[in-house]
Amino acid sequence: MSDNTGTSNRLIAERQAVEKIYQAFSLQQPDLVDEAVTPDWADIPLAPGQVPGPEGLKPIINAFAAAFPDVQIVIHDLLQVPGQIAVRAEITGTHKGMFMGIAPTGKFVSIRLHEIHQLNGERITTTWHLEDWFGLFMQLGQFPPLS
Repeated sequence: MSDNTGTSNRLIAERQAVEKIYQAFSLQQPDLVDEAVTPDWADIPLAPGQVPGPEGLKPIINAFAAAFPDVQIVIHDLLQVPGQIAVRAEITGTHKGMFMGIAPTGKFVSIRLHEIHQLNGERITTTWHLEDWFGLFMQLGQFPPLS
């Protein structure tokens, strides 16, 4: 006989960890990341200038909040097996602050997001992600300046 309660509790804990990382953005509470990921969490790929681990994501959350004060992440699909969750989500917000060197445009934008999270039964250990930055820049009508 299998322990369905144990498996069910693990799946619930893993789902809550994944949902919490998106809540950190929507609620503009970067410290929620600490409840969602392990201290040695791998974020693949790192953004330019991003340091590894949960401390590397917190400035990104703050930058999003400053540039898009109404930022929200909506999860459209979440596919889960024990130890792994795939997410299709959408980041929305109104561009009211500097973002990647682009001055505020006042435009409402939508960014597609696809991620696969590896978990240890409680927290995220690794995240592989892909955001539609090209689509964002097309919505803003400009690309970040070349340095």
